[in-house]
Amino acid sequence: MEHIPKDFINFILVLVFSLLIGLEQRRHHFRDKRGTLYGTDRTHVFIGLLGFVLYIIAPHNLLIFAGGGMAIVVFLAIFYWKKIENREQYGITSIVVVLITYSLAPLIYLKPIWLSVSLVTVVLVFTELKQFLWKLSSRFDENEFITLAKFLLIAGIILPLLPHKVMNAHLPVSPFDIWLAVVIISGISYAGYLIQKFLFPKKGIMITGILGGSYSSTATTVVLARRSKGPDANVLQITSATMMATAVMFLRLLVLTFIFNNALAFKLTIPFVSLSLLSILVSWLILKMGKRRKEMNFKEIKIKNPLEFKTALLFAFLFVIFALITKLVMQHYGHKGLDILSFVVGVTDITPFLLSLFTGKFGLPIVILSQATLIAATSNNLIKLIYALFLGSRELRKPLIIGFSVIIAASIVFIVV
Repeated sequence: MEHIPKDFINFILVLVFSLLIGLEQRRHHFRDKRGTLYGTDRTHVFIGLLGFVLYIIAPHNLLIFAGGGMAIVVFLAIFYWKKIENREQYGITSIVVVLITYSLAPLIYLKPIWLSVSLVTVVLVFTELKQFLWKLSSRFDENEFITLAKFLLIAGIILPLLPHKVMNAHLPVSPFDIWLAVVIISGISYAGYLIQKFLFPKKGIMITGILGGSYSSTATTVVLARRSKGPDANVLQITSATMMATAVMFLRLLVLTFIFNNALAFKLTIPFVSLSLLSILVSWLILKMGKRRKEMNFKEIKIKNPLEFKTALLFAFLFVIFALITKLVMQHYGHKGLDILSFVVGVTDITPFLLSLFTGKFGLPIVILSQATLIAATSNNLIKLIYALFLGSRELRKPLIIGFSVIIAASIVFIVV
């Protein structure tokens, strides 16, 4: 490659990229009426090569290149004017693609190659996504961007401005941590709403459970429980999604253990994998039971509050209360009360506590660390059940109690054994 001139390599790149864009435009000629598009493969190749020639003639003085671009703009303007006059069509996508093709040469010379490849990829993909984007935009309503603006406000403006310093010695959380809990709840709810509405309108609840469990199964349980009070909610579907979030939680904790403590991870592999598989089985049985009862019609649920802001504030309040309780337990019992502490921290986000266990901050044997980890996970499942019973509908209580009871009972077996 060192013996190949750079100009020749860039020439080939311009040729290939222009040809690819032109071939993609050729496809539209087979579908659209003749005269609605400006050129195809050969036209784009020649335009790309023209941009290459006019750029390398005077790379330090872009007047010649700009002049060629203005000439192309004049021809495009005439074409667009006649297109409006003869066919009453106003789309300019093909015209913009022509200008992008002409601009390939300076982009390849001045910027890293990955940027040129990314640009061509975006052009090829988005010119083919016209029908998909039409269908996607048809699902937007008048409040969609207002909801997005609200989420950007709480996550992108308020959160970064809050201080990270803890409030006091008895309450080891900062305003940033408290508001982060609000953002997490709202974010999971909003992500689940977007996935359900735009990608999987008939299976969005299940996707929310799976994705939410990879970040915070507790927050996901809160959101799903709140969702059960909707008029069109399927409680068995919501219960099944909650069990899936718990199944993903066990796998997530196992991955974190392997990252920080291999010896502890091997000790926890059988319990966590078994509990994850059991949670998936429970989720599947609940889903199957719902289908037999013909309650699982999977129709699209209309969600009035995608951000679940009130639920997020309540969860943040509980987060502060339980953080205070955790701090008091640590002060009075220390390392000797690790089992008690493991149970207590299960009522909130257990990840920070478990990370301290995995990194060896307590200096305890693997057996004790393994037991403490299982206790924390079991306690967390118990508090998730309490959250769901408190925030969910009455119809949600029975299947949730049954599902979580099976998982908690199996967890206790692993703790005892």
